[in-house]
Amino acid sequence: MEKEIIRGAEALMRSLKNEQVDTIFGYPGGSIMPVFDALYDHKEDFKQILVRHEQGAVHAAQGYARSSGKTGVCIVTSGPGATNTLTGIADAMLDSTPIVVIAGQVMSSVLGTDFFQEVDLVGVTQPISKWSYQIRSVEDIPWAISRAFYIARTGRPGPVVLDFTKNAQTAQAAYEPAIVDFVRSYVPYHKPDEKAIAEAAELINRSIRPLVLVGQGVELGNAHEELKAFIEKGNLPTGRTLLGLSALPSDHPLNMGMLGMHGNLGPNVNTNNCDVLIAIGMRFSDRVTGILSTYAKQARVIHFDIDPSEIDKNVHADIPVIGDCKETLPLVTALLENCDRKEWLDTFTEYDAIEEEKVIRPSITPEEGPIRMGEVARKVSEATGNSAILVTDVGQNQMMSCRYFKFTKPHSLLTSGGLGTMGYGLPAAIGATFGAPDRTVCMFCGDGGFQMNIQELGTIMEQKRPVKIIILNNNYLGNVRQWQEMFFDRRYSWTPMVNPDYMKIAEAYGIPARHVEKREELDEAIKEMLDTEGAFILHVAVMEEENILPMAAPGSSVDELILEI
Repeated sequence: MEKEIIRGAEALMRSLKNEQVDTIFGYPGGSIMPVFDALYDHKEDFKQILVRHEQGAVHAAQGYARSSGKTGVCIVTSGPGATNTLTGIADAMLDSTPIVVIAGQVMSSVLGTDFFQEVDLVGVTQPISKWSYQIRSVEDIPWAISRAFYIARTGRPGPVVLDFTKNAQTAQAAYEPAIVDFVRSYVPYHKPDEKAIAEAAELINRSIRPLVLVGQGVELGNAHEELKAFIEKGNLPTGRTLLGLSALPSDHPLNMGMLGMHGNLGPNVNTNNCDVLIAIGMRFSDRVTGILSTYAKQARVIHFDIDPSEIDKNVHADIPVIGDCKETLPLVTALLENCDRKEWLDTFTEYDAIEEEKVIRPSITPEEGPIRMGEVARKVSEATGNSAILVTDVGQNQMMSCRYFKFTKPHSLLTSGGLGTMGYGLPAAIGATFGAPDRTVCMFCGDGGFQMNIQELGTIMEQKRPVKIIILNNNYLGNVRQWQEMFFDRRYSWTPMVNPDYMKIAEAYGIPARHVEKREELDEAIKEMLDTEGAFILHVAVMEEENILPMAAPGSSVDELILEI
């Protein structure tokens, strides 16, 4: 039987279907036009989402991926269309988010001639992606697509970039599906080392003051139940990184809070008091460790990670346990002994009481004065039954909402961790409504970050996406202002914001909105937001010079937390 002869653009459509793609975010242009023409005939196969900027397409694909557990896809054109994706690609790389970015490229015959909208996308993206490849022939398409998805979603996930020349889109060839499940020299999953497993269990059993640090690796590996079994059997107090916050329910009795620069007092201070530090799916970011010269020097370190390159990168691991934590954690759990660690656990309770009095209570239940960011976050969380997906932008809004939101379900936090990308929140929230359509999506942002991708309100309007947008407006670039207050003698250089009328902007996009500046209006406004079908913008005027506390100042030890300013 003769094989069907089809154009390259159609071969892409069939290859994407083979990878079970159901949603595509994108923006058309000259060098990718044959692909968008092919998409016209596949409206039943893919949800096709026209964003308003290519950066928005990548962040939306990230939001889709992280909320669904699938691989996000976006398609853009060459030149500025391709370069506009770079921030999102770098963000996905640092936060281990599986996406495939397909960009148009000029014809192979004119590569290297500075043809209109030609950019060496492969050269530009190789350092910020798991794999970057240029498709120059139509015959390569099925193989390249299958390999791209295999690399993006296996092992430690991440972004893959395909640079798709126009001649490969328009040429014809016989189509044959491809399945790539092996790449030479690429080892996504390592077989657990039995010796390391036994040594890890023995060290934990002998420990008096163990502390577990949980990162996003537990979420990516869907190892939530395995984590709970592990910490419960060993009675192990557990802290979570920013990206690992929803890996363990907030109310779990062994959950001791958030780690890092603006984390909770107990897990941060006890990092330098524990005798065994057990890191699971986290990379010892500087935002978690503070200055490395004083970080957990008294402790022996066990590091569970799927990526061997993370072992000893920042913190030396006495016992590296390389592999998928969904597989390695149960192996260690089987060897654990039940231990009573009440005295050690009680120390966290003591630190919690200090933080509650000095930081938490004033932040979420202030007696007077302007509305506080923390109280908005806590009220929204409670109004959703603590079951919503929290999407944040970057800055004070991010830290406050992450500190005071509560999590009861996995995959409930989407935020830009490694790159700290302002403008991430709005498009990522759009992606989340497609990736998890049955869940409430609440997006917190500041007045600065909201304006960085404000054009994506057009995508919300067109697609009727039910994003609940909470703008915490303090009329500053708040995070930078806080640093200027603390370390630059209150010289507020370029941080005060002159803002537009957000109510009029909401009206222009046909999105219901409400402005709140009085505390007594807040509960009713939150209820109105959640009761309104579809999107809603809740614009809250908050304290202008509020600070995020606790804080480990730059260059300080993780246990040297500032509680008051």
